[in-house]
Amino acid sequence: MRIKAIACEVLARAVYLNAALSPHVVDVELVDKGLHDVSATLRETLQQRIDATSAREYERIVLAYGLCNRSLDGLQAREVPIVAPRAHDCITLYLGSRARYNKEFTETPGTFYYSDEYLERGGIRGNHADGRIVSLGSVTPINETYDELVAKYGEDNAAYLLEVLGAWQKHYQRAAYIDTQLGKSGDYVARAKADAAQRGWRFEVLPGDLDLIRRLLSGQWDDEDFVTVHPGRRIVATFDERIIAAE
Repeated sequence: MRIKAIACEVLARAVYLNAALSPHVVDVELVDKGLHDVSATLRETLQQRIDATSAREYERIVLAYGLCNRSLDGLQAREVPIVAPRAHDCITLYLGSRARYNKEFTETPGTFYYSDEYLERGGIRGNHADGRIVSLGSVTPINETYDELVAKYGEDNAAYLLEVLGAWQKHYQRAAYIDTQLGKSGDYVARAKADAAQRGWRFEVLPGDLDLIRRLLSGQWDDEDFVTVHPGRRIVATFDERIIAAE
């Protein structure tokens, strides 16, 4: 079977590794993680990639994405069936299952997540192209100084923005670094730990589990963890434990 894998770049290492180990021929296309900022933009980009895929070349398209703020909601299969994991976001793919995702979010909902791939692609303070701090699945523009905000928005608005943009930190108590053991291109654990200490969060390292990604790329698509969308149908958000379905 020949498969096109369309993947968020924050999963690049895991996707390339498991594509290489797959019994099938897997061609990988990476998509800029910055498109998560606006779900409609990401959805449009993914639909364009899907529409450009010919059934003469591929038998399946697999999406290395979670629902990601409903970015997958409404995507239509054209010539080639689509397979997508039943996942809320990339954190589920890093942790390996919905069950583990639900456990972490139930026990410690106020968690700010880090990973090697996210950090090396601009996910820690000062690394993002426009100076934002980025967690897995979130973007917070809090790094501009008061003077910069005044210059942009005026004195009254600057004071208000600092108050509002700083309030998000109160909802977090833990920083969790997900270790996928796929190699380090920098000392990201130390950087994430230092970032957590500065914000007053406790720090933990969570072992990653790439089983969902492995099965996605090897063609092990059981209905419990994956949805298959045949031509003429589309992905829809279900707002229940299934997360997504075909309609």
